[in-house]
Amino acid sequence: MKIAIIGLPKSGKTTVFNALTRGRAEVAAYDSSLAPNVGVAKVSDSRLVALENIFHPKKVVPAEVSYVDIAGSVKAFFKEGIGGEFLSYLTTADALLQVVRTFQDENLPHPEGSIDPKRDIATLDLELTFSDLNIIERRLDRLEVSLKAAKAAERGQYLKEQILLQKIKTELEKDIPIRQQELSKDELGALSNYQFLTAKPVLVVLNIGEELLPQASQLGDEISSLYPRFAVVALCGKLEMELAQFSDAEAKEFRESMGLTEPMLDQVIGLSYHLLGLISFFTTASAELKAWTIPSGMMAPGAAGKVHSDMEKGFIRAETISYADLESCGNLCEARKKGLLRTEGRNYVIRDGDIITFLFHV
Repeated sequence: MKIAIIGLPKSGKTTVFNALTRGRAEVAAYDSSLAPNVGVAKVSDSRLVALENIFHPKKVVPAEVSYVDIAGSVKAFFKEGIGGEFLSYLTTADALLQVVRTFQDENLPHPEGSIDPKRDIATLDLELTFSDLNIIERRLDRLEVSLKAAKAAERGQYLKEQILLQKIKTELEKDIPIRQQELSKDELGALSNYQFLTAKPVLVVLNIGEELLPQASQLGDEISSLYPRFAVVALCGKLEMELAQFSDAEAKEFRESMGLTEPMLDQVIGLSYHLLGLISFFTTASAELKAWTIPSGMMAPGAAGKVHSDMEKGFIRAETISYADLESCGNLCEARKKGLLRTEGRNYVIRDGDIITFLFHV
């Protein structure tokens, strides 16, 4: 899973990036010469701890989330002519994480002169819309040229694409993002190669000050009610960045003293999985216990392909047991005795928490 972090200037994007990745990227004012910060976060999963006690592997490999923190605003990319490189990070992301400023700091004035999360979310959506409109307008120009030179057999496909893009463009010009437009499954499929930004799932992180921590849940609920398609969480980025540099034990003790329960990383990843409809399964091959992330609804051959392409091509069957069943039995031998270890074929839909051994031929 790859998530791109965006936000208006002075919203705390890099602070949130450091909190999520335990990074030490410089928190500085926007500079177009700054390269994106790229980091990886390990997905905490309590099931891995239990499975480690059952299998005693030599190595445990959790799932990972890749975060990229991009300097500046989307609109600035076009003005400064650097959009090609930076926008590629956004278009290839599975989801966008919008950092929205809610903290007060007299030494760091908000570019708009006041703190207004609703206004800033709307501004960010307009910047994403601006990006999509640029892509559509360029493609429509090319389609006009292609249609003039097209053979009869090609014209139908070009016209179909032209009509769809004009339909989307009209709605975008009314400030309706693609994610809210009434599009059929076939139309959405036809748009998938474009990687439009307003079509991507959005996770909003309200970056609050420590004084607002008691109202974090309420602030998140207020924004969620206005943007039901977004996943929303209110967190103190500065505090979480500091805690990310502590040991796990020290950070846990500090959170408990402040009445905080779940680390920021766990909250954001949990919301990201839910937003993207992702689940995890586990494999235990070659003394390695590993977690894998896949879309919900994926069938066994596709999941095998995540492990290795040869497994998907030569898929025979999958030996599967649910995490709950294995945990209750304590080991695979006991699970076999109780008939809980199943053999599944090509049409089996992977379930969250499955422990799987794929059988295949090369």
